[in-house]
Amino acid sequence: MKTATAKDPNLMRRREAALDTPTDLDHEGTRLIAGAHNPILADVFALYMKTKNFHWHMSGPHFRDYHLLLDEQADQIFAMTDPIAERIRKLGQDTIHSTGHITRLQRISDNDAGYVEPSDMLAELREDNKTLAARLREAHNVCEQYRDVASTSLIEIWIDETERRTWFLFEASRRADSGGR
Repeated sequence: MKTATAKDPNLMRRREAALDTPTDLDHEGTRLIAGAHNPILADVFALYMKTKNFHWHMSGPHFRDYHLLLDEQADQIFAMTDPIAERIRKLGQDTIHSTGHITRLQRISDNDAGYVEPSDMLAELREDNKTLAARLREAHNVCEQYRDVASTSLIEIWIDETERRTWFLFEASRRADSGGR
């Protein structure tokens, strides 16, 4: 039996063949939906990594509370990755292949600083989550336009989760007044 090599014409043809996943959504719609989902997937990976980074490097008097909060949020963010990628594949489209691909598509910036104040960590993650919610709404509009109710229903849940993370980060960073508010 002959094994395929990188220069094998049959292997090359299979690699370049379109994914023929059955769906009743039109090809143009699935292409645009995947085009909206892939940058979100990259942003979710970037936000996950930043949240874990801040979780690992948290310090200060609220260390335990913030450390646990960010760990919980990172888990929730990471849980989004597989459903996003699998949704793209169910539509017959390609998704992210590598960390380099993530870097090219991500719109949430990394933070490689050696030290970040805990209050700045919370503020930065709060703004990143707000940005993600806005981008999820944009993707929702594309999915709605092409009647992709499966994607829209997933996105609605992710928007709610993202808004909850934003709210928690906001409340955790507020300074109490003399009345405890």
